[in-house]
Amino acid sequence: MKKNNSAIIILIILIICVVVWFVFFKKKSTKNNTTKKEVPEQVTNQAPAEKPTYKIITWNLFNFGKSKNAQELEFIAETVRDFDVLAIQEVSTGPAGPQAVARLADILNRKGAKWDYIVSDATSGDGTERYAYIWKTSKVKLKGKPRLSKVLDKKVDREPFLAHFINKNDSFLLASFHAIPTSKKPETENSLLYLIHKNNVKQNMLFMGDFNQSEKHEAFDNLKKENYLPTITKQKTSLKMKVKNGQKLAKEYDNIFYEKDFFKIQASGIINFADSFRTLKEARKISDHIPIWIEIKVN
Repeated sequence: MKKNNSAIIILIILIICVVVWFVFFKKKSTKNNTTKKEVPEQVTNQAPAEKPTYKIITWNLFNFGKSKNAQELEFIAETVRDFDVLAIQEVSTGPAGPQAVARLADILNRKGAKWDYIVSDATSGDGTERYAYIWKTSKVKLKGKPRLSKVLDKKVDREPFLAHFINKNDSFLLASFHAIPTSKKPETENSLLYLIHKNNVKQNMLFMGDFNQSEKHEAFDNLKKENYLPTITKQKTSLKMKVKNGQKLAKEYDNIFYEKDFFKIQASGIINFADSFRTLKEARKISDHIPIWIEIKVN
């Protein structure tokens, strides 16, 4: 009988030990788990910020100066207001040219964004004129002083106007150009544009303007060999004198050439503003060319 009582007592003691051990271990384990949950999770793989895009528009504004009245300047401003950089060709060399650029910038400044501008010196050859850039200061800033190309000075009539724009880590160099008329063989000038690239190989470049020649012409082969592509193809950009068979556009003259290795194209196109006027005569008071545009990301 004594042996049975001893066995029962030992069994009870073992059961108590097991229960105490289990309760103690579970409490400790729960405490450790709670502590771990209270430690904030560290985020190590954040998605990179989306790179900004830049909308650039180029427009030969035909004798841009005193020939443009307030209503016409207002129309031009409305046409370009949603872009970030405007390149203008054919600014007149007299005081009225820079004054018209200033007036256009002033109109743009009253449309909800801050714009700045720069006007070039007069070009050095025959058919002399000025160029201009107008840009949104919230999107880009100038780096250095814009300049007429010294590389093509004396080699072309109207040497391109270069301006270097930056925004944080993004950088691009624009070259605005107006080639000599078709009758003077613009291929002799367009074939030399690659020299500007050679002189600025470390820059991400775009060539834009009125080339008085289709992008298909072999004159642009030198640029294409340097990995430049035209923004538009098979697209007429100059206005006819009169509508013919319902057509208002005449020649493939204007374009933007970009370095394909350094830019990602988001969109591009033309603005056929002539459709906003009853007649071509009225439209041509604005210009005899339509604007070309491109939206880019810098790689």
